[in-house]
Amino acid sequence: MTRPVVVMPDAVAVVTGYLRAALKAHGKPVPVVSRIPSPRPPSFVQVQRIGGTQQTVVSDRPRLDIHCWGESESAAHDLAALSRALLGDISGVRDGVTVYRVAEVGGPMWLPDDQTSAPRFAFAVEIHMRGHAL
Repeated sequence: MTRPVVVMPDAVAVVTGYLRAALKAHGKPVPVVSRIPSPRPPSFVQVQRIGGTQQTVVSDRPRLDIHCWGESESAAHDLAALSRALLGDISGVRDGVTVYRVAEVGGPMWLPDDQTSAPRFAFAVEIHMRGHAL
């Protein structure tokens, strides 16, 4: 018997959509994007997939970098802290995708933008989510 073909979800799309809505609901309606916008807003969150592995036959465990820019070091820190806390609550069905859990693999770190020196904090997570059969 052949097993079904399983397509894994776009983790960046799931997380950007979730964070955009969650940040807005918590009074921080900032852009949450996969690529740095042009023109660059003073405050935003970037989500990038930097790897990860297939967890099971039907689930994926992508590793994501979350970069948070702010108008000041403390604003960037606060945006990263809020984003980190909100991601800790992502389990459930998000945009039709089952998210089992998230694990932090790199805590927040000060990482000023190397092009502009703009204030930025970054952290990394692995997020376990279910694919869907074709």
